[in-house]
Amino acid sequence: MPQLTSAEIEQGLAGLDGWRLDQGSAILSERTFADFAGALAFVNDVGALAEAANHHPDILLHGWNKVRLTLSTHSAGGLTDADFRLAGEIDQLT
Repeated sequence: MPQLTSAEIEQGLAGLDGWRLDQGSAILSERTFADFAGALAFVNDVGALAEAANHHPDILLHGWNKVRLTLSTHSAGGLTDADFRLAGEIDQLT
């Protein structure tokens, strides 16, 4: 899967809710929940989507109610359509 151009990345980010470019080769989203249980449930939902897509984000649950997601296609060395597809599916969860 080919890496996206800068213009394609900008276009992809415009269609997402709260994602931003991270170090030029990944997209990142920070979510805050009412409590630990809500954050953990979200992580589990993201995990199910990731397994179904066979595309796995880096997930950090921190501060008892915060989740940071980082998406990049490691095999391509940067961002691809797969990252933006999964980010869009994740956005549908919240």
